[in-house]
Amino acid sequence: MLDLAPFHLAFPVTDLAAARAFYGELLGCAEGRSAADWVDFDFYGHQIVTHLAPPETAAVTNVVDGKNVPVRHFGVVLDWRDWQALAERLRAAGVTFVIEPGIRFAGEVGEQATMFFLDPSGNALEFKAFRDPAQLFAKGA
Repeated sequence: MLDLAPFHLAFPVTDLAAARAFYGELLGCAEGRSAADWVDFDFYGHQIVTHLAPPETAAVTNVVDGKNVPVRHFGVVLDWRDWQALAERLRAAGVTFVIEPGIRFAGEVGEQATMFFLDPSGNALEFKAFRDPAQLFAKGA
């Protein structure tokens, strides 16, 4: 895979205890620094920061492949097996998916596994994996 620099993303949450349970316990992200109104997490080698804030307006979606994809979302590209293991762990934990785990572009350039779900504050996450990681930025026919 590509040698990428870690990104930093800060976003609002409505409950830090719920954020700690979701990102720390469910997703397995180690907690870094924190204060009374924010918490850092190691998100697969990237720094995310949950900031306590009031609820925001409802999510906006765009239709992609016939599914309503949350416009504002973030996530990470995992190894194919790691993606499958995470999907199984989320299902076992009873997570409700915005878009169920599935395969896009099967047998085509950029074949990928993807799933969308929400954190306890309504932030949308997409986790994906590419059958061929070298096709991360490949264009289809």
